[in-house]
Order: sequence, then C-alpha cells, then structure tokens
Amino acid sequence: MANSITKLFGIKYPVVQGGMVWCSGWKLASAVSNNGGLGLLGAGSMYPEVLREHIAKMKEATAKPWGINVPLLYPNVEELIDIIIEEGVKVVFTSAGNPAKYTQRLKDNGIVVAHVIANSRFAKKCEDSGVDVLVAEGFEAGGHNSKEETTTMVLVPQIKKATHLPLIAAGGIGSGRAMAAAMALGADGVQIGSRFAVSKESSAHPNFMNKVLEAGEGGTLLTLKQLGPVRLIHNMFSRQVEDAERRGASVEELKELLGKGRAKKGIFLGDLDEGELEIGQVSSMIERIMPVKEIMEEIIAEYKEVLEQLTNKDKYWF
Repeated sequence: MANSITKLFGIKYPVVQGGMVWCSGWKLASAVSNNGGLGLLGAGSMYPEVLREHIAKMKEATAKPWGINVPLLYPNVEELIDIIIEEGVKVVFTSAGNPAKYTQRLKDNGIVVAHVIANSRFAKKCEDSGVDVLVAEGFEAGGHNSKEETTTMVLVPQIKKATHLPLIAAGGIGSGRAMAAAMALGADGVQIGSRFAVSKESSAHPNFMNKVLEAGEGGTLLTLKQLGPVRLIHNMFSRQVEDAERRGASVEELKELLGKGRAKKGIFLGDLDEGELEIGQVSSMIERIMPVKEIMEEIIAEYKEVLEQLTNKDKYWF
C-alpha cells in the first residue's frame, strides 16, 4: 500500500492516529505505530514534563515511526517545541494556529511537518511556510472544529485542487469504507481520531468511552461557535451552553461557563455531566471497545474489500 504518505513517514499503511487530548498517550500512539500506522502523542493535554515522560516511553515501546500533535494556541507551545527538538522527534502535526511561526525551525531540525486546515484558503499559506503535508479536517470531526462547517466530502477535493502537497483526510473516517471514499476524493491518506479514542489503549476514562458507545445518530453537536467551535456529545454541560447561546450570552459569559479543564473533566476523569465530551460524528458507528490491533486489521481488510468490489464492474451501472 505504498504511496506518498507511507513513503514520507516510513509506515506500512497511510493511516494516522489523531493526536487527541486526554486520549493519545504513549500506549495508544505506540500501538498504532506498531500495527502499521502513524501514532501521534497528543501534546495538547500535556504539561512539558508530562510530554517528556511520554516521549521516553514511546522510545521504549516502539521502533516504528511516530510523531506528536501540537495545537499552536496552547500557552506552553514554545516549551513543547523546544522539547520536541531536544528529544529528536521526527514528525510533528500542528493545528489551531499559523504554521509559519514554527515550521521552518522544525524542518531545520530534520522534522517532517504536517498542518491541519479546514478550508482551502490556508493551503497556499501552508505551502509557502514549508509544510510537508496537509490534513483536511471536515466538521464531522470531534473536538475543536471550523466555523465554516465544511464536510470532509466537500473539503478534501477543494484542498486537493488548491495544493500540490500530499493530503490526509480527517473527519468522519472510522472504517475501511470511509478510508476508500477519502482516497477516491483525492486524499493520499487518512487521519482517524474517534475510533482510536474508544480503544483498549486509549487513556480516556471508561465512563467517557461507554458514553460514546451509547451515542447514536445526532448524538453530537457543534457548539461554542463564538469562542471556537467544538463537537461534543449531548450532556448537561452542552445543554447549558445551548441555553446560554439561545438567550444571547456574551463571549465573556460563555468563557465563564466554559471555565478551565472541561475536556479533562469529561474525557480523562469521566464526569459525564459537567465535562466536555469531545468526539466526532463517527461515534454513532462505534459499537465496542477494541484493541488497536483489531481496529487496524478491520479497517485495512475492509478497505481492500471495497477496492476489490469497485473493480467488479458487473455490480455497477458502468
């Protein structure tokens, strides 16, 4: 399954595990890497000393390629970048900010840089800043999202048209069938978050994972658009946000309601009422908590099956 993504990262399959806050520790990332994908540590929920600890454990747990996801809006980003360079990390995915500030410095230290975008306007800016790979993330994705609310089906071909860089599709992808669809749209690989967030190796709380299993169609919503859109499972906190937004709450009021540590409270500590339960729309398709090995095997087997079906012309009108 060699292509531009597998060659660039040195991996077997063009599958990247999203660097999700409070889910993507060394156990999850190393399991994905050891099973042919690219595992990412989620630095967004790690203090600098915690990131160092997870890097050390990654080096012990896998000899396969892996990387780190760094949201650029986080307050400790300068220190995180320093640690990444000092520790000799080879792959960095940046998001939620301007990649121009750090990309050249990372590349000067031999690091492959990918950046997550949600519209085609930023594709050229990313190219100009020296980014090696783009991640096109549709609004089906969990966690922090885009105000444009562009779906993956629409976004991927738009960004493919706007850039010559290798392209990874993200948002709403949790199966081999979805992976095949993303590749048909022009992607060179996929990034999968929610499916791995609900795995045996995820560091998410069991309460959170079981709540995800209960989420059916329409079980998530995109909210907090005035502060920065985020996709959440419906719960008491999300209803409080909806009520506040309906009565025209100010940005300051919404910030006060959000407070600090909501995602940790929900995802890592398992508070299903007061926590921010970040997950993608694909949650409605997740039926059980599986080991990463089985998830990867299932996705790749289904992907190959779909490709075989598409070559059977008797099944289609053409």
